Amino acid sequence: MRFIFSPPADGAAGLLDLPWERPLATWQDERLVEMPTAGIHRHVVRFVDTPEGTFVLKELPDDLARREYRSLRELADVSIPAVEVVGACLDREGQDSILVTRFLGYSATYRRLLSTMQAGPQLDALIGGMVELLVRLHLAGFLWGDCSLSNTLFKLDAGDLEAYLVDAETMEHHATLSVGQRCLDLDCAYERIGGELMDLEAGGLLAEDVDPVDTAESVRERYHALWNEVNREDVVAKDEQRYLIGERMRRIEELGFDVDEVELLPAEDGSTVRVRTRVADPGRWRRLLMRRTGLDVQDQQARRLLADIASFRAWLEQESGRPVSEAAAASRWVLECYSPIVSAIPPELGGKRDEAEVFHEVLEQRWLLSERAGRDVSTSEAARHYFEVVLPELPTGSLPAIPDDD
Repeated sequence: MRFIFSPPADGAAGLLDLPWERPLATWQDERLVEMPTAGIHRHVVRFVDTPEGTFVLKELPDDLARREYRSLRELADVSIPAVEVVGACLDREGQDSILVTRFLGYSATYRRLLSTMQAGPQLDALIGGMVELLVRLHLAGFLWGDCSLSNTLFKLDAGDLEAYLVDAETMEHHATLSVGQRCLDLDCAYERIGGELMDLEAGGLLAEDVDPVDTAESVRERYHALWNEVNREDVVAKDEQRYLIGERMRRIEELGFDVDEVELLPAEDGSTVRVRTRVADPGRWRRLLMRRTGLDVQDQQARRLLADIASFRAWLEQESGRPVSEAAAASRWVLECYSPIVSAIPPELGGKRDEAEVFHEVLEQRWLLSERAGRDVSTSEAARHYFEVVLPELPTGSLPAIPDDD
């Protein structure tokens, strides 16, 4: 029996005294807990709660454990949303291996979400998150092999739902994927998602106006639309290239991707150019915020916080009448803007949102209250309203419905 850990593996050392030599289903330890947000598993899965966090232990054959350990590390290297692998216990005599991952806090399963959601923007956000995850995987050369809602968790990211991959037993990594390989994942998604929604429908847990087959088919349609938008090559007239390139970049960014590079190639007729775009690696905003502030949040949350830092920096320069560096503005923003808000979260309400999502929603409240009042409402005033009126009404342990923009 031997252990492997994925650095930094914070808290993993505290798990070493568990009864690893015994079958996982027979373990008895005061640190074992039940998680109400856990989904349905085909393997034995147990949850361990420690002062360093909650960990998920999954018992599975050695070859699958090794593959999943490696795949989750590769996903982390390219910042694709997935659960964080901590380590694995391998070569257990006469028994399957155990994979250890960190529990994804403030997340929910599709069953928990769809049993409380109605059709419309909520379901649209969930399917959109699933499609975006699949496109990101394929752009990075990952063939999932087991694409389903059951193998995904969903978490709020600056007001939208982000899909996190939680099962990588069948994953393969290639330099690029062929059309056939991508279609294999899409066929799997169609079958699995349709079946999962039918199960909910049979149990009376799905909104009556949601059609499982139509919803599963929409995954294919939305995938192809997103893939083509991100990867297609445009031919544009030279005198229109500036405007049309700008429009294309905006469309890609609205779909949740950032443009890293635009390539212009002369077309055969000489009067037009071919335009190719390359999307940036996922996690770009998260890494930038980490460098400037030390805060580790989700990517769209990071993008929102960076925008607030830029606004704060402009205000500092206006007030002082002199330039303020990015580093100085970010440091002061953490001390004067971010920390006071997240420190004021009432302890009894702390399980409803992670800190970055709370801050994002306070900023949203500031905008709404300012619009209603016809004046600028301060962040502290918006925070008081949010903590007293909005946050107490949100459910604990699950995600709320995504608001309709209309």
